[in-house]
Amino acid sequence: MATHSVRYDEHLYVDGAWESTPDHISVPDRAQDGTFARVAAADADDARAALRAADRAKAAMSETTIPERASWCEQIADGIRDRAEELATIIVREAGKPISSARGEVESAAERFDRAASEIRHLHGEYREGTTAGHEGWQALVKHEPVGTVLCITPYNYPLGTTALQVAPALAAGNSVVLTPSSKTPVSAAMLADVISEIELPTGAFNFVPGHGSEIGDVLAGDDRVNTVAMTGSSGAGNHVADVSGMVTLHMELGGNAPAVVCSDADLDEVAPACAKGALKYAGQRCSAVSRVLVEDSVHDELVEMMATEMATWEAGDLFEEATDIGPLISESQAEWVDELVQDALDRGAELVCGGEYDGRMYEPTLLADVPHDARIIHEEQFGPVAPVASVADTDEALAIANGSDLGLDACVFTADYDRALSIADRLEAGAVRINGPPSHGIGDIPFGGIKDSGIGREGIDASIHAMLREKSVIL
Repeated sequence: MATHSVRYDEHLYVDGAWESTPDHISVPDRAQDGTFARVAAADADDARAALRAADRAKAAMSETTIPERASWCEQIADGIRDRAEELATIIVREAGKPISSARGEVESAAERFDRAASEIRHLHGEYREGTTAGHEGWQALVKHEPVGTVLCITPYNYPLGTTALQVAPALAAGNSVVLTPSSKTPVSAAMLADVISEIELPTGAFNFVPGHGSEIGDVLAGDDRVNTVAMTGSSGAGNHVADVSGMVTLHMELGGNAPAVVCSDADLDEVAPACAKGALKYAGQRCSAVSRVLVEDSVHDELVEMMATEMATWEAGDLFEEATDIGPLISESQAEWVDELVQDALDRGAELVCGGEYDGRMYEPTLLADVPHDARIIHEEQFGPVAPVASVADTDEALAIANGSDLGLDACVFTADYDRALSIADRLEAGAVRINGPPSHGIGDIPFGGIKDSGIGREGIDASIHAMLREKSVIL
């Protein structure tokens, strides 16, 4: 196998070769001051070259065997683990994520490639017989074939984990891939590209084209050589890509505004840490973050007090220290956006229990109580370390607020009554509902995804593999 050493300030990976570019993306060091890295910035011509390479590789990829593809995924998983600490360090510095979370993300990325290898080995076609009048005796083989070329568009908040969640199923299903990561956090994706470049894939089967969305986004998404767009990002960006891409399969996980519905019979000793973790993990920059806590009147004050105590234990500090729980937001403009929502809630009468201040990108863990139901933070995605708690008369009112959003990705319910939990879960307009715990997607064992403006289709290793295949019926 050929071995390459990525030089982040020079290269993208197209048609089986590392290529230099005259333009670059400057990536800030979000763990300290200064610039962390410069990454190659592809232009429109580079994007088209990647698409040509992927299109040429489709035929070779379609002829590969399931054992070959499974072996590739396992080799990539091993390559990720071989570079685990380097990758974790990259994630800390480019994304501002605490080292403990970054290490977890690296391992989850490796596990996703391992899981893709396992799942593809269990892929089977079907045999069917005709049963309707005029079709007696017909027999059909239903085969699963690769869709062709998958365009993977990945976000900044899980720059390695989400990339693995898209690329692993795409390769396992036998597709060629064009990967374009967020320009805010492209370095770990570049390292993953380096790992993949060491695997003996058909030439052009994997292409890495970092760049600015304004320069290459529409070129990639709007090209008719793309057969599936796999994207994780904001709802606005997803809607734009859907408009540009036309008649292709869309596989999108977009924005979230997850409600936590807390019933009066819930165990608050479990609710308080769960809601705090759901709101504060990676400074709330997660589509599955607990974005609003809708709690029945009788336990509102008690829950707020317990959440304040819990949130006070979350430590900010050196991102390379294991004890650090929370880091900065991705940019100062994101901190300003979060503060805009917090100030709107306060102006409408919410109580500031703790936090509410920021310095540059560092926003304090913030708890708001008695948040009015018309506050923007109840209805808009915040992507910050804020837990807004709103009092409701009963679960019917909580459901009306929860379902009043244009988003419907995740939700959670806290109650001691199993039947009540299932009843509320059935009525919540969300792609996934967790009972007595904050939303969590894991490595992709369980399908997840949104409704309304929160996406199209379901992610997860098995679900994504099937989304990146198409059925062909061969009738005998």
